[in-house]
Amino acid sequence: MADNTAAAAPVAEDGGKQPRSVRVVLLALMIAMLLAMLDNMIVGTAMPTIVGELGGLEHLSWVVTAYTLATAASTPIWGKLGDMYGRKGAFMTSIVIFLIGSALSGMSQDMGQLIGFRAIQGLGAGGLMVGVMAIIGDLIPPRERGKYQGMMAGVMAFAMILGPLVGGSITDHWGWRWSFYINLPLGVVALLAVSAVLHLPRKRVEAKIDYLGAGLLALGISSIVLVTTWGGTEYSWGSARIMELIGIGVAALVGFVFWQTRAAAPIMPLHIFRSRNFTLMSVIGFITGFVMFGAVLFLPLYQQSVQGASATNSGLLLLPMLGAMLAVSMVAGRVTTNSGRYKVFPLVGSVLMIVGLFLLAQMDTGTTRLTSGVYMAVLGAGMGCLMQITMLVAQNSVEMKDMGVASSSTTLFRTLGSSFGVAIMGALFNHRVQDVMAERAGALGSKVTEQSAQLDAASLAKLPAAAREAYQYAVSSGTHSAFLLGSVVAVVALVAAVFVKEVPLKGAGAPKPEDGAAQDAAPAASIAEAV
Repeated sequence: MADNTAAAAPVAEDGGKQPRSVRVVLLALMIAMLLAMLDNMIVGTAMPTIVGELGGLEHLSWVVTAYTLATAASTPIWGKLGDMYGRKGAFMTSIVIFLIGSALSGMSQDMGQLIGFRAIQGLGAGGLMVGVMAIIGDLIPPRERGKYQGMMAGVMAFAMILGPLVGGSITDHWGWRWSFYINLPLGVVALLAVSAVLHLPRKRVEAKIDYLGAGLLALGISSIVLVTTWGGTEYSWGSARIMELIGIGVAALVGFVFWQTRAAAPIMPLHIFRSRNFTLMSVIGFITGFVMFGAVLFLPLYQQSVQGASATNSGLLLLPMLGAMLAVSMVAGRVTTNSGRYKVFPLVGSVLMIVGLFLLAQMDTGTTRLTSGVYMAVLGAGMGCLMQITMLVAQNSVEMKDMGVASSSTTLFRTLGSSFGVAIMGALFNHRVQDVMAERAGALGSKVTEQSAQLDAASLAKLPAAAREAYQYAVSSGTHSAFLLGSVVAVVALVAAVFVKEVPLKGAGAPKPEDGAAQDAAPAASIAEAV
């Protein structure tokens, strides 16, 4: 049996075929990534059926919010636990917690139980994506990582396309509880593969977990997510509740930064931000999340309301964007592996993202599906250049001992970016739709959008022809404003990309210290051969 405390046969760095044990681990990591990405997509499709059986419509939003909060708040903690006590144990624990939460969610008898169990599930999900990226960082030398992280981006795109279709099919044929139970066999396969094949050096540090830092960070992140989730929907942006959450969030994050300079083993050591590349990748990751999830929210809405597409195929509506993202991400990974160069991708990706968003902002009630598909493909190509390159460069900018923290921080910034993107673009969209409806349809238009600026297909079909035409114009106007804002925000990513310093990846020459941060100069963690 291989000795887990020592390094064994190194991973091939010349692009050669990886050992069988590595391929098995990578398959398990892909399954874990699929679990993390697919869950919300499947559950979202099943929600009407869940509410019909369990009731509690007024608590519906908490089913998603509880999961999102727990995932975001636990993400940096999982990264630090992996750095301190070993990646394998932390990753397997997160899988187990996710599966327990999935099983309990499927057995829920009322909405309160479902919300609580979804929070447990979210705690596990926070460790899945971080674990996947950090383990790839441990197993694969930097120059090889682009190829495998591109595969993970492909899994994300696959989940976004497949999720609504799978969720609808499972709910119709097996019942909504199987939307959660379906995670169990997949999770067990991943768990067994990781347990049997993945052998990394054991770690044990004397320092205690930074509980105060973890608590302050979790409180700050939770407040931010709640502000972006509730602002403009549950509560007005200027309401006392939103102001309280903003105050709590700011105070918690200021306290967190202050404490991290004094903690013995900080949950997010601030020295990683001394690396210019790491900080720039955090900014680009935030903008990518902002743009991507805003597009995922508004493109199906536009195509259903204005172009008359079926909501049943909402995942397929995004195929031009997600397909381009998948293809370009794979190509970017291969080119990075072959050349060891990567700066071109943040630059080109940012430009394509700006252009794609600007083109999408030009859509109106007469835009054809082919034209909108081309625009989406441009945006998808831009995001494909950025999705995994940000993680690769961030990991290449820190020492191996901070691999988990770097992976979790990058993931966290992307998650926060998505929360801000959905909230800000959503607020702008809703405001524009309501204004246009009031202008074009008068009192009837104001009444139609009084509760929500986003109408489902059934509500839209019941409107008089004039009001329906006004709503279609209002939606196209709203998406114009949202995507135009996105294109302006994406300029920040381009500016950040300009200042990225191309530090050679391992395998492309000896890495040089960058901004005081030790590079990944030591050999990548080796993989012990399977028993």
